[in-house]
Amino acid sequence: MYQLKRTQFIKADLQTCWKYFSAPANLHIITPDYIDFKVWTPVPEEMYEGLIIHYTIRPILGIPLKWISEIKTIRSENYFVDEQRQGPYKLWHHEHHFKEVEGGVEMTDIISYSMPFGFIGTLAHWIFVKKQLESIFDYRIRKVDEMFNSSQYVESPLIDSLAPKAARVRKY
Repeated sequence: MYQLKRTQFIKADLQTCWKYFSAPANLHIITPDYIDFKVWTPVPEEMYEGLIIHYTIRPILGIPLKWISEIKTIRSENYFVDEQRQGPYKLWHHEHHFKEVEGGVEMTDIISYSMPFGFIGTLAHWIFVKKQLESIFDYRIRKVDEMFNSSQYVESPLIDSLAPKAARVRKY
């Protein structure tokens, strides 16, 4: 199993962050265009435990991959968890944490995942999956900075101090 973690400071109050990031309709905004993220089921303005979301992504050579996620746990203005029910991973468990800090919110994504297909999946992870996931979540950090922190990249002591640790993918 692998784990990717990203932590980011956001200059906004907790309620604003929660409302934005817990709305499934906003996910495509913070996902790179080349992924061609498309939601195929109607999504409510506010998510709820047990919500099933069907979508497609095109992460490799434009080949569409079907993905079905379930919102497993919600603790309002604290965290929520989504898990893949069907898709490209053997396991996908994504935790979204929000913590009020001085001047804003610290948001942390923790993605625990494993690859299918045994050795071939391990090789694919080593060759391109790990890099692509890191790239997608790095894009999210930049996009969130643009939307919430300013129209240009904002240097933040919190972001700068977390960047080296947050960029690691660990194997368990």
